[in-house]
Amino acid sequence: MTIIHAAQTLTPQGWRRNVRLHVRNGRIAAIQTDVAPQAGDDLHAVLVPAMANLHSHAFQRGMAGLTELRGSCEDNFWSWREVMYRFALSMTPEQVEAIAGQVYMEMLEAGFGRVGEFHYLHHHRDGRPYADPGEMAGRIAAAAQLTGIGLTLLPVFYAHSTFGGAAPSPSQRRFISTIDSYGRLLERCHAVVQPLATAVVGAAPHSLRAVTPQELAEVTALAATGPIHIHIAEQRQEVEDCLAWSGQRPVQWLLDHAALDTRWCLVHATHMDATETARLAATGAIAGLCPITEANLGDGTFDALDFIRCGGRFGIGTDSNVQVGVADELRLLEYSQRLLHRARNVLGTPERSTGRVLLERALPGGAMALGAGFTGIAVDCPADFVSLDRQHPALACKREDALLDAWIFSGGNSVIDCVWVAGEKVVSAGRHRRRDEIVKRFFRTMQQLCD
Repeated sequence: MTIIHAAQTLTPQGWRRNVRLHVRNGRIAAIQTDVAPQAGDDLHAVLVPAMANLHSHAFQRGMAGLTELRGSCEDNFWSWREVMYRFALSMTPEQVEAIAGQVYMEMLEAGFGRVGEFHYLHHHRDGRPYADPGEMAGRIAAAAQLTGIGLTLLPVFYAHSTFGGAAPSPSQRRFISTIDSYGRLLERCHAVVQPLATAVVGAAPHSLRAVTPQELAEVTALAATGPIHIHIAEQRQEVEDCLAWSGQRPVQWLLDHAALDTRWCLVHATHMDATETARLAATGAIAGLCPITEANLGDGTFDALDFIRCGGRFGIGTDSNVQVGVADELRLLEYSQRLLHRARNVLGTPERSTGRVLLERALPGGAMALGAGFTGIAVDCPADFVSLDRQHPALACKREDALLDAWIFSGGNSVIDCVWVAGEKVVSAGRHRRRDEIVKRFFRTMQQLCD
């Protein structure tokens, strides 16, 4: 039994003072409120739930800072993708594991407790399958085990270069599967995550560009009861190409041809019309928003205000991992709405501050998208939470909701003190417990790739 005492704790019922959390076997066994700490308690000032990161491409962390140079023509998602393909084709399994370890460590230090790894690097650099189809997935699982982050592994089915079943391009050779080979990959993914007590395996048809309607149906059947994630409506060109192929917009087509429910996460869903927005919200599916990557790639702005008004649910992800932070994603989500609607505190309410609304909406959406059940500081929930550093200047004279606003809109990652996942303290004083060895390995790997 571990007992943690916090002066202020954000629970599903609101803020509570002088809380003692009893943690057993990775879950919250009991909660006492308005009680003094006792000898041996782990003492903290502010405790909030850890966030789920519902969308990550771990290997892309190695590209951060290497794509901010304009080419001879207009730069956009499609030109960025060509750089990403070249980077993806260069990496060994050991290098993928090292980069994943680095970014998972950074996620933990930023307040994330679980990651949804949208994993599509499956084969040798020349496109040949590994003898073990789970070779690369095993590297992701190893990085999660090393760092202690919760893992939802989402192996990607990718078969085509664009709508209508077009043949894949040579630069996509590491990603490509058939339905049969994907079934074997899924089996191996279930096996490689066995050492991780809380791991979840789902399925990820990459996009409507990369799967045919028949393949989409077969992949979702293979997912069984696990989560299903798909990229959709990320760029305007994708919408135009989908219209040319099917006569429908991407989200509209998916709504009409797949049984969307709460197991589904539609990643980005940036370009929806009003009808798509209302219909998607009604399904209970999660919108997977990645504001930093969407801004970095120039994708566009998701209309979160209308989606929420329709009853829609969302979570946040770090996607390309060009920057990693719970506060950073939530801040940019709100700021993007301010720019879109030319108003302040767009997603806040008169009863709750904007920071609290952002956090409390993203928490259940992310947990649901990753098949993790409810996440919060409540009895029988996973013991995944974050303490904030009360001595940080951003938190001076703040209490309750103002603490969240100061963290999200001012302090950022530097406000994080400790992080627990399944009751294990993996971050203390803002540093991961294995930071030095992970960073050393990352530097060595990046030097190899740069050479």
